[in-house]
Amino acid sequence: MSTAIDDDLWSAIGDPTRRRMLDLLLANGEGTATSLSEHLPVTRQAVAKHLGVLDRVGLVHVTPAGREMRYRVDDAQLARAVAQLSTVGAAWDARLRRIKRIAEAIQRSQEQ
Repeated sequence: MSTAIDDDLWSAIGDPTRRRMLDLLLANGEGTATSLSEHLPVTRQAVAKHLGVLDRVGLVHVTPAGREMRYRVDDAQLARAVAQLSTVGAAWDARLRRIKRIAEAIQRSQEQ
């Protein structure tokens, strides 16, 4: 599993409406643009466009079901996003620890 940062993936996840849609899909197992729009403050057409973005980055799979399209979260791609977030989080933790050590050294030198 690659942990290189995928800007398109994070751009897709960065939108609060799309994150809410992912939450709904995870909670319900699957959904349609119509069913998701019932829980969101946007139109069905806007939901469909957001689902298209999530589909392009591989976060959802789409299956035709009559006149509707059913969407479900791609577990592997979501795990990839989590791994990337963990990598970024670890890098920032290391940076913040370094800044803390520097700040403490400065404070000690000023106290002496």
